[in-house]
Amino acid sequence: MLTPVGLLLAVATWLLGDSAFGGHSIGSDAMQPTYRQGDIVFTTKIDGSEVHRGDAVFYNLPGRYADTDIVFQRVIGIGGDRVACDGKQVLVNGRPLRETYVAGGDPVGDGRTYDLRVPEGRLFVMGDNRVTSRDSRFFLTDGQNGTIPVDAVQERALDGPGVAITMVLLLAGGCLLTLIGLGCGLAGYLITLQSRRRQPMPSPIPGSTEPAGR
Repeated sequence: MLTPVGLLLAVATWLLGDSAFGGHSIGSDAMQPTYRQGDIVFTTKIDGSEVHRGDAVFYNLPGRYADTDIVFQRVIGIGGDRVACDGKQVLVNGRPLRETYVAGGDPVGDGRTYDLRVPEGRLFVMGDNRVTSRDSRFFLTDGQNGTIPVDAVQERALDGPGVAITMVLLLAGGCLLTLIGLGCGLAGYLITLQSRRRQPMPSPIPGSTEPAGR
């Protein structure tokens, strides 16, 4: 009885981890230098209500790109924001956006200018490598100012201490559950063994005799 309990706990924790965390291999250089092609990025699974400016997110938008449905880009503006570029810098709500993560210190890339309002329930996204990334800037005439719906977002990249903390917690949880499973199995074995030892010996039948040895 105790051994199955330990196994159930282990399976439940694995399912919980799988539903809360994920990981992807980066297939392009559009997010360099923060994330390079071939890097493994660990993520936490979220919905659109948990997205913030500056988040690096994976979103699913079938039909936007011919070669993939899952895209990795950074959130620049959220619903209601005014996002603009004067050819030298990106501004959000009239203030220059401090972007220490962009490749080569260039927040503009091709030098194009724009000035737009992000519709409610949508996000304006760009890659960190503005020279190579095909992001919201390339879809400005789609009727939604190049934005994506918030519910297209599936995961957010775990950066810095977040990765280490998550991995440590998962490892510690796995080790704990392994010990619990082993403990439950050992306890079940000992209880069964003790129960067998306590079983009374059968009483001899009156009038019966032991068979003679051969």
